Amino acid sequence: MRFNPKARLDSSRVKDAGRGGGGRGGGGGRIPIPGGLAGGGSVIGVVVAVVILLVQMNGGGGLGGSFGTGLDAGRFSDTGRYSDCETGADANESADCARVAVENSLRDFWADELGRDFRPAEQIVTFTGGIRTGCGGATSDVGPFYCPSDESIYLDDSFFDDVLAGQLRGPRGAFVEPYVLAHEYGHHLSNLLGNLGRVRGDTGPQSTGVRLELQADCFAGMWAQHATQTEDAQGNVLLLELSQRDIDTAIDAAKTVGDDYIQRRSGGDVDQEVWTHGSSAQRQEWFMTGYTRGTLQACDTFGAREV
Repeated sequence: MRFNPKARLDSSRVKDAGRGGGGRGGGGGRIPIPGGLAGGGSVIGVVVAVVILLVQMNGGGGLGGSFGTGLDAGRFSDTGRYSDCETGADANESADCARVAVENSLRDFWADELGRDFRPAEQIVTFTGGIRTGCGGATSDVGPFYCPSDESIYLDDSFFDDVLAGQLRGPRGAFVEPYVLAHEYGHHLSNLLGNLGRVRGDTGPQSTGVRLELQADCFAGMWAQHATQTEDAQGNVLLLELSQRDIDTAIDAAKTVGDDYIQRRSGGDVDQEVWTHGSSAQRQEWFMTGYTRGTLQACDTFGAREV
């Protein structure tokens, strides 16, 4: 993955809450990628029922807003971690600035894709240890997540080394985090499209919760297909190159966060009936569906007879 040195970056939607971030509570409404790993390696399930409750409280609906918007900046003080991220050259030299460039690319792509029906995710917020969000308190254990109440994405970036590559023995590489961010941004798209309201709290490989996760993987694949066409505000292409190795890394990461893979890594039996995120094969298949077909219609996991 290589960014255009001439591209200008907008860091206004990428913030850092630093250590603590204002809370370490449980919280609801988050949609973590792997379901999280506790210290002993046991898998923490996704609290899908809370997502349903949020949908019911906020009225569901289609494009234009299932949930309230606006990040309460009073929950944390921005450390200024991303203030020096100004160009694509910075993104090529700094993982922090690459995070900003990926957010810019995601925002540009989905703005073009949805047009007037699009509004960007409010913020991408990094933190260490724990944070307060519109969905309550969260810790690093849950992994990266999207909170529909404040339409923001949160992550402790130690997740990639400590959990994904460490505990789960997943891939390392420059495109691992962009895949994860694109997946979480996919949840924002599902929110805008009203699909969060279709999650019913069921589990299993064909459940609505799994369909939501696979849709986010498909949306991530859509962005990856078009990423080298996204532009900054002056019309400069943001990403100059996305290699086959980058795509292979994303596919490997998708395998690592499959329910069956996590169950095996946790030392337990594979039990399809409790799946909330989909198998490794499902996640890889739907990422590639988005990547090869590249349309919203192709990513309609809720309309598919079988996923």
